[in-house]
Amino acid sequence: MRLSLWHLMGASLLLAGCAGYAPPADFAGLTGEQIEARMGPPETRRQVEGGTRLEFPRGPYGPQTWFVYLDAAGRAVRAEQVLNEANFGQILPGMDQSAVREKLGRPGEVEGLARNRGSVWSYRYDNPFCRWFQVEITQDQKVRSAGYGEPPECQRRDRFRFP
Repeated sequence: MRLSLWHLMGASLLLAGCAGYAPPADFAGLTGEQIEARMGPPETRRQVEGGTRLEFPRGPYGPQTWFVYLDAAGRAVRAEQVLNEANFGQILPGMDQSAVREKLGRPGEVEGLARNRGSVWSYRYDNPFCRWFQVEITQDQKVRSAGYGEPPECQRRDRFRFP
């Protein structure tokens, strides 16, 4: 009984900590400073039409990246979780890597390819399958390809049986 109570308390603390990943439910009208006080410092600040966008990637293992939009007065007007199928479908070969960052934010992981062929950006995201979205970036900083893959934590050790 005692061990179960400790596990339950630990799980509830973990869930409470994860609640800070998303913008607060009453975010509209908050200042950028108030958003940061609740979510932590943004990874990136971008000037966008009409104001500023704060980017909050929750990686490398967090499956969400939140963009919070501030108006010209510095007040929150909109928030969106950008790691989703609709945005992934807009990542096309030939696109500049800066456009990928503007659409999806910072990747959770970046791996270099052999023979200096570029890199692979990986984004974990909420989905019912064990997969992530990956973008292959060439040496000249363009998208070569994009698609879905299986992250290493999903590879089961019992798949391969040795005699």
